[in-house]
Amino acid sequence: MSRAFRPLVLCYHRVSSSPPHRLAVSAETLGAHLGLLMRRGYVPGRVEDVLAGRSRVFHVTFDDAFRSVQNALPVLERASTPATVFVCSAFADTGTVAIPSLDDDVARAPGEFATLTWDELRELDLDVGSHAVSHPYLTRLGDDELRRELDESRERIEDELRRPCRWLAYPYGDHDARVRAAAEQAGYRAAFAVAGHRAPVDPFALPRVDLYFRDVGLRAALKLSPLFRWGAGARR
Repeated sequence: MSRAFRPLVLCYHRVSSSPPHRLAVSAETLGAHLGLLMRRGYVPGRVEDVLAGRSRVFHVTFDDAFRSVQNALPVLERASTPATVFVCSAFADTGTVAIPSLDDDVARAPGEFATLTWDELRELDLDVGSHAVSHPYLTRLGDDELRRELDESRERIEDELRRPCRWLAYPYGDHDARVRAAAEQAGYRAAFAVAGHRAPVDPFALPRVDLYFRDVGLRAALKLSPLFRWGAGARR
């Protein structure tokens, strides 16, 4: 892809303000982020627009398919902004998240960490992509387990939702050359990482800006600026 890659992809997790949590942004904060970008001349677009490298386009993504993404829907609708939700296929069976680093948080507030079920995903008017089967560090898996995480997730999403699953988001943003090649072989058209730019940009390592509870006001304005994004990518 072009060395002059200009689209901006935002990465969120939960959309909630009760109780405050590092992974959550409020619906008001999400709206403020979108408004900031539009004032800067960005326009909302789909993943296809990102892949085309269209200048001044932004796309919104949500990792883990937490049920609280439903709180974002009115904000996205008002801003005419398409979005993609990345689901772990194993979580959608029960509507519960199973990520060790979140065990204590889930124990304290289980409802806040519920995930969308297959029935809820069918009703969701957003694009749905894969976040693997069980949210592992993909680079730590053997070849067979890696293929299972990528293949079974895509196939299950397509079977349950009756629509193509074209996009992947790496859990934890964890990838390397072997994982990127496996993602392409599994039939995905593109895959998203988190921070970091490489020139030229690899369609199986599309950079995103990850946004959290603290990213408001000046901090958000700086984090969403082109110079910050490219500087952060170089440092990482």
